[in-house]
This record gives sequence, C-alpha cells and structure tokens, in this order.
Amino acid sequence: MSSPTTPAAAQASSVPVASAVPQAQESLAPRSLPSGPAPSAAVPGSGRDAAVTGDDMRRVMGHFCSGLVVITALGPDGPLGFTCQSFASLSLDPPLVSFSPARTSTTWPRIRQAASLCVNVLAEDQESHGRGFGRSGADKFAAVPWTPAPSGAPVLDGAAAWADCVLWAEYDGGDHTLVVAEVRALACDDSRRPLVFYRGAYGLPPAPLA
Repeated sequence: MSSPTTPAAAQASSVPVASAVPQAQESLAPRSLPSGPAPSAAVPGSGRDAAVTGDDMRRVMGHFCSGLVVITALGPDGPLGFTCQSFASLSLDPPLVSFSPARTSTTWPRIRQAASLCVNVLAEDQESHGRGFGRSGADKFAAVPWTPAPSGAPVLDGAAAWADCVLWAEYDGGDHTLVVAEVRALACDDSRRPLVFYRGAYGLPPAPLA
C-alpha cells in the first residue's frame, strides 16, 4: 500500500458520516410500475424466441459507451477499491450519484461498512487501474499513489474527477445492487481526458474506412 499524503482539503476536519435523511430516502423508495402489454413470442427479424440472455445483454448494451470509475473507501485494515462501469450522476438537489456493484463482489460489502466512499473517474491513461481494481485477491493498491478525500477515502492520483460520498440508500438490482450515495465534496482536472469503455474493451475502435 502506498503511503498517502494529506492534501489541504483533508487537513480540515473530516466530513462526518451521517445517516441518510429519512424523508429523502422515502422519496427514493422503489415504486411498482403499471404492467405493459405482454411481450411478443419472437423478436421481429431475429428468427428466435424473445427470451433475453446475459450474452444478449452484454452484446447489445455494450454499444452504450461509458467511462469507468473506481469506488474506494478506507477500511479498518487499509484502503479498499473496485472497478465499476455502471455509474451515473443521479440528482443535483440533493447531490446524488448511483453505481451498481455485482452481488458477487467481495469488496462492496466491506466498503458498505465504511459508510463513506469516493468515486474516482479514471483518465484515459489509467487503463491499468481499471484492470487492477477489477481483479480479486490481489493487493489492488500496490504501487498506486493516492491521497485522502475529506472522508479519508482514497483519491487516486491522476483521476479525471472524484466525488467523496456517504451511503444514502441501496436497492435490489437483480444480479447487481443499485447504490445511491450523497456527494459531500468533489473536484476534477479539466486537463485529463476520460477512460472510455465500449463493447467490452478500452477505447473506441478506429472508424471504418469509407
């Protein structure tokens, strides 16, 4: 683990980890949506049944280009982190973000216990972070320099942006968990370009020749 240095922002008193506001959580409670028409027995033009498989989802939804973030926290035994593709800015007032760790994640339950966490938006030259923090069983912070956010959660050096958060709510998301976090502090480096993830790979493919 690299030895963190303390930025000026972190020298001030740490942001207290607060419990979620009951009224705000209530407004975020999942609602039952009216059922729509029954799906057709087959997908037009596909020549197969309409059942959607995991491979179908990966192949089709992979066309949605996204960035990558590393969710970090400071646990009792040191820093924690994992790579996450499913991330979004959710609300401006209150300031909320969302991300979705897999239910098989062994890191998220430990970050959840920390209550505070930091979202690190990876820059285009941080592909190694995307791969490294996506692995299990390794010292993910080996040779990875970082500084503490106001909450103490790691801010990875060179990240394009970061948001220091506290856990707000958590919802069922099938084989993932939908996590909502309240932003308490954030910053960005406008000179850093984001790391792009598209169709299961880093970066965009070359444009086809005319």
